[in-house]
Amino acid sequence: QVQLVESGGGLVQAGGSLKLSCAASGVTFSAYAMTWFRQAPGKEREFVGHINSGGGWTNYADSVKGRFTISRDNVKNTLYLQMNSLKPEDTANYYCAANTYYTTQASAMAYWGKGTLVTVSS
Repeated sequence: QVQLVESGGGLVQAGGSLKLSCAASGVTFSAYAMTWFRQAPGKEREFVGHINSGGGWTNYADSVKGRFTISRDNVKNTLYLQMNSLKPEDTANYYCAANTYYTTQASAMAYWGKGTLVTVSS
């Protein structure tokens, strides 16, 4: 049974930092590209960033480029999202997702976590 479990969310002041984790089990983690999405209240789920299976290539949404960094540890089967210089508009539920190929389309993801809430206060 494939499980993706996010953690690390919480309340932070604007300008602060958080590091999210996504622990994978029941899947050959190193075979999957991983993507972070987020969904703010009343809005559609949106692409945040992506890392390829080997960890050597990343891609980010313009809204987070230069502030967020995605990494992964294929030994620990864990994906990370380091978020710096957080803004109130970053407030959302953050989800990790796994897929066998690169895409920014949420509908194409094979597996999803249940999300972790990030709240950025002004």
